[in-house]
Amino acid sequence: MNTSLTSSILRALPAEHGERLMHSAREVSFPVGTRLFEEGRRADRFWIVRTGTVALDMRVPGRRAAVIETVGHNELIGWSWLFGPHTWHLGAEATSPVRAYEFDAEVVRAMCGADPALGMAVSQWVGDTVARRLRSARTRLLDMYAPYGSGSLR
Repeated sequence: MNTSLTSSILRALPAEHGERLMHSAREVSFPVGTRLFEEGRRADRFWIVRTGTVALDMRVPGRRAAVIETVGHNELIGWSWLFGPHTWHLGAEATSPVRAYEFDAEVVRAMCGADPALGMAVSQWVGDTVARRLRSARTRLLDMYAPYGSGSLR
């Protein structure tokens, strides 16, 4: 198991929970251009990137999908698996060769249901990721569309 990834997860989750979660992981790889998931489809897994980059995108009617964010080393891909109705809110595509740890959402949700402390730790970890990405998306949108100086964060 990749020591830097394991230590990254162990920093995000209490050690015993991170180790339990990593025991359910399997190593996968994706070539450039592989679609990991599509917006609106069933969210049944998630990944932590070991190497490479993945673009998170959103459908725009009549246009190409808009890239919302690019994630890479040690980052979580996918949070829709944790929150009902368990459908992807975005799409994802490998923008370079990707190696990742893949987790079966049903297995992890069952683990979380059986151990409320693990469930709380995983929910907090995923929630922190979602909050960070929302702040980042807001900043990018303000940079792109707001008049200069109107995007102050109070």
